[in-house]
This record gives sequence, C-alpha cells and structure tokens, in this order.
Amino acid sequence: MKDLDPNDGRNNRSRSNRGSRNPSQAVSAAPPQARGPPVVLLGAMDRMKIIKRRLSMSLRSARPVDDSLSELAEQMALDEPAAAAAARDNGEAHAGIVHENVKMGSDGESDQASGTSSDEVQSPVRVRMRNNHHRRISNEDINKRLSLPADIRLPEGYLEKFAMNSPPFDKPMSRRLRRASLSEIGFGKLETYIKLDKLGEGTYATVFKGRSKLTDNLVALKEIRLEHEEGAPCTAIREVSLLKDLKHANIVTLHDIIHTDKCLTLVFEYLEKDLKQYMDDCGSIMSVHNVKIFLFQLLRGLAYCHRRKVLHRDLKPQNLLINEKGELKLADFGLARAKSVPTKTYSNEVVTLWYRPPDVLLGSTEYSTPIDMWGVGCIFYEMITGRPLFPGSTVEDELHLIFRILGTPTEETWPGITASEEFKTYNFPRYRAEPLVNHAPRIDNEGHDLLSVLLQFEAKKRVSAEEALTHSYFKCFGEQVQTLSDTASIFSVKGIQLQKDPGKRSSVYPESTQGKSRRQSVLF
Repeated sequence: MKDLDPNDGRNNRSRSNRGSRNPSQAVSAAPPQARGPPVVLLGAMDRMKIIKRRLSMSLRSARPVDDSLSELAEQMALDEPAAAAAARDNGEAHAGIVHENVKMGSDGESDQASGTSSDEVQSPVRVRMRNNHHRRISNEDINKRLSLPADIRLPEGYLEKFAMNSPPFDKPMSRRLRRASLSEIGFGKLETYIKLDKLGEGTYATVFKGRSKLTDNLVALKEIRLEHEEGAPCTAIREVSLLKDLKHANIVTLHDIIHTDKCLTLVFEYLEKDLKQYMDDCGSIMSVHNVKIFLFQLLRGLAYCHRRKVLHRDLKPQNLLINEKGELKLADFGLARAKSVPTKTYSNEVVTLWYRPPDVLLGSTEYSTPIDMWGVGCIFYEMITGRPLFPGSTVEDELHLIFRILGTPTEETWPGITASEEFKTYNFPRYRAEPLVNHAPRIDNEGHDLLSVLLQFEAKKRVSAEEALTHSYFKCFGEQVQTLSDTASIFSVKGIQLQKDPGKRSSVYPESTQGKSRRQSVLF
C-alpha cells in the first residue's frame, strides 16, 4: 500500500506554486479514486512526520516544548478515534488523517488571523529558507517590524534569534509572537527603567521621572496602585485602551505597560511642561504667532481623535504637554471615551468646570465631538489674553459668566433652550452679547471669527476640529501643513518655528513646587 501524504486533501494549487517537496511528500495529481483503497489508520512513520511538523511550528511560536508535546499527545488521542470512525463509514481516504489545520496559539491568536496559512507556517522548506539567511536582517528591519523607536538598543544576539523565529518579512506577525519578541527586548519589565525623581502623587497613582535603559531617553513612569478588591481604576483602563491605538505627533506616546501584582505602570514619553506652565513662564503674554502654532497642533491631535470616534472630554491647559521643540501633545485620557454610534448617554460630570460647554453644564448627557470644541475655544482665548475666559466657581457661576459675555440664550440663539427645566430654574438676567474682541484686543479678524464658531451655544453649530484646521486663521502656514502625515510634526514644514514670547522669563524650565502640582493634574 502506498504511503499517504498527511497533507492530502489540501490546496494542491498553492502547494505547486511553492515547488515540490521531497519525494515522500509528493502528492499525485491523479483523482482521489485513482490513488488506491482508503487508509484506515496512519502508520507510525506518518504520525512521526506530523509530530515533527507540528513541533516545528510550536518552536517557532516560542511556546514551551513541554506544553507543545502535551498538546500534541492530547490531539493524537482525539484524532485516532475519529480516524477509525471515518474508516468504518467508508469515508474518503483523507478522513482518517490527523488534521494539520488545527490552529495553535496560547492567546487564541490563529495563524489565519496573522495572515499566513498553516501550511506556510509549518513548511520545513520555508523554515530552511528562512534559516539560510538569504536576506540579512538589520536593526532597522526589526524597528520597523515591531514599531520600535529608531534609537533603541537591542540585546546582544537578538538579531540572530529574531531571524530564526520570525515569519518571513512579507508576512504579518501574530500578536502572540510580537508580544514574545518585545518581552525578549525588555518591554513590560520594571528593570528596564530607572527611577529618577518623584514628580507627584495622587489618589490612585504616583508619577516618577525616569530613564529607559533601552533608549537612554527620559520617560514618565505613572505607577497606579492596584487594590485587591477594586483592581485598576477605570480611568487607567480607559487611558491604556485608548492610547495604545492612538499614534499621532500631537498625542502623548504610551511607550510601555508593566503589570505586576501590586501596580500597573504606564510608561509615557517625557515632556518638560504643560501649557499652563508655559503661559506662566511667559508672564501670561505669549507671542500671537506661537498661539497660532499651539492652537493648530491642538486641533490636529483632536481631529485625529475625533476621526476615530474618541472624545477627550477633559481639555484644559494642564492636559496639554509641550516639549523643548515646541511640540504640543494631548495627554490625560482618563476621562476620554470611545464614542459609539448611535450616540449613547454619557456622564455630565466631565470636563473641568472652566472649560465645560453650556449644554453639559445644564445637564445634557447626550453629546459628541462638539464637547471638546468648546474647550478649544476657551483655551484659545486663554493663550491670547493670558487669563481664563470663564473662571466660575460653581455650575451656576460658570453659566452666569458665559451668558454675561456671550449673552443670555434665547430661542433664536439656542433653539429649545426655553423648554429646559434646568435653564428656567436659574432664572438668569437678560444679558446682551458683547463682542469678543473687546475682551481679546490682540486677536485679529480671522482669529475672532474662529473663536466665535468655537464658542457656539448649540453644540451642532460649533466648528469641527477638521474644519477648523482649514480656517483662514492658519493660512500663513501654507498648504503643506494640511497634508502632513499623522506622525509628522508641524515643525517639519520649512519656515515654521516658535518666536520669542514677549513676556518670556527664562528659557530654562523651572522645577518649582508650583510646576510639580500642575504636573500632577496632568498625570493623575
């Protein structure tokens, strides 16, 4: 009786494209009925071939050998009765074959999900070709493959190990193999980072300035204490789940996550100060040109979030971080939400009071991206004037300040407002709107127009972040800023750079107690 190829019954066309294997593995092109009588049970040699092939796949995926062998033994025990039953029923010849299509993965990740067929994953021909090093793998190849920083220092011997275990470069990596590769480099381990200074402490977390041994760069280590009964705070879970998928030049980068029994450590890129500290260092008198650069970066980061249905919900100067290059980045996504469609009901206890829109102040829990745009308008005003626009102490006081400058809303300016029970309860005086330019004399006509469309009572009338980026206020930047890639900085455009602020006190970032407390508000 002729030996039966364990791969019989699979796609012959894809196999022929890869070239024939050794003679014992060759498959006849004749139809099934011409291949001889059905095989009842596999011979010992066939079973050993299958074990070897499965074991080669398991070793590539960096699974422990003992685990792989025990799993193979269990699978063999399950397959033999199935083969015997199929033979009794006079099924097709391949019915009694141990299935090599079984997907293996410790985290439930299938080969199919990683973009490779199980035949390609297990092929000894592929393994031999990969191990022959026809293409030498460089640091740049690994950095691109694993999305690593360009200046990372890889462990000694890692290039060779990666070349042996990684799938071909034209095939995607499974998440399981990617995690294993990152762990070997040093990610996910506390010993990879050196603590330097304590930046502050809050209810749930302590933040340290640190240094990465992998890149020698400064990092911010946010240690979140885990309680036995409560686990990780929901704000930390939200922040991690959102930031790991947000990759943009104007959004703070989450480098690493370290999980131990007692704490969850988030490793962020380190930025020297927040926007509030920057304004303080300028004596609250910023260059109008710099205001425009910071506002554009804020809108860029926000537009990226909104395109991905992410609402920040806590925009304020303390949550906008700035590095020494002048790059502004959105931070503190602890209150952020991934907005579902259709709109769900959310909490109205969001956004720091001074930057909270009037619809939310009046109790609205159905909101979308315009909730962030009101905050952008308030921050824009604060940068241009050096003082907050609506510094209320209570919800009623906040609404009173808003209506005193923008006018008490009517059915004409805010349809449906007179039917709001919350609005009627306050019984506000009838204020007439004042021109915003009276309060911000340094703002030009285009800036005044942009500020006006940001500070609209009715949420749907507020300009979106995407639309605001193309406003005439930014025409001095040229067309190139409109076509930047997500990860490109605005300062990569020739001619765009910060100017000296009129009230600048020092070019050195002070480590004052006041600065640390503000830093605390960003990270906790």
